[in-house]
Amino acid sequence: MQGTVDGFSYGLVTPLVAYLMACLGGALGLRCTTRSMLVAQSWRPGWLALGSAAIGSGIWTMHFVAMMGFTVRETPIHYDKAMTFASLAVAIVMVGVGVFIVGYKGARGTALFTGGTITGLGIASMHYLGMASMRLDGKLEYNTITVGISVAIAMCAATAALWAAGQVRGFLWSVGASLVMGLAVSGMHYTGMAALDVHLHGTSAPTSGESPAALLAPMLIGPLAFLLLAGVVVMFDPLMVMGKSAAVPVEQKPGIPAHTHSAVHHSAHRMRFRPRRPVEHSRSRTPQKR
Repeated sequence: MQGTVDGFSYGLVTPLVAYLMACLGGALGLRCTTRSMLVAQSWRPGWLALGSAAIGSGIWTMHFVAMMGFTVRETPIHYDKAMTFASLAVAIVMVGVGVFIVGYKGARGTALFTGGTITGLGIASMHYLGMASMRLDGKLEYNTITVGISVAIAMCAATAALWAAGQVRGFLWSVGASLVMGLAVSGMHYTGMAALDVHLHGTSAPTSGESPAALLAPMLIGPLAFLLLAGVVVMFDPLMVMGKSAAVPVEQKPGIPAHTHSAVHHSAHRMRFRPRRPVEHSRSRTPQKR
């Protein structure tokens, strides 16, 4: 027997909140990736790791917020906690691999294609591993063509987002890219859900695993707290807010932030013109004339 699937049991609430989560993670991750391209080598791994975790957490949170609106009318749905959080680890690790490739090789050519492909596959892997964590009295079946389309959407979205991060055109550019990335990730999610069919077993055997209500608190508190922390780091970094161009000469002094280097440059510039002070000469000569 085929189950009756409803992906919008709370109306537009879960899709909109899920989209905002994807945009938030994408915005923070892209700004961190952009920032990594403007700093010395010693600072770069930290910014790239923070960006990877932000993107992975945002996508993972988006998925499970959207899944709160997913129901099968004929059977309750439970979730396996270990597999659910394993999907978060997969998202962060695979997104991290792609982000590090672009962060060190540049957002162009083979590096961009490879990084975007791996990142997109990480997004898709997270989605379908999260779906596999569901426990219900039935079997999940997917349409192969629709699944392939969803994976292609994920790879294209990831490649476009990494390319946008490499352009380094300021804060508003990254915000626009994150909005597009959130739309693409949400589109990938609901395309994947459209490929799903649920065939019920018709038995009364109880299903194992955690209920959606039991998973809701840790699912939101953990990743959202991290995204909030990442947002604070982004907001209080001057170069992140101002969106400086890649021409900032940070690499001349590794480990020194861009604003400190700029201040040293300006102070040195002022020192060049300090010796020119004719006023003191005129005062020193006046008593001699008298």
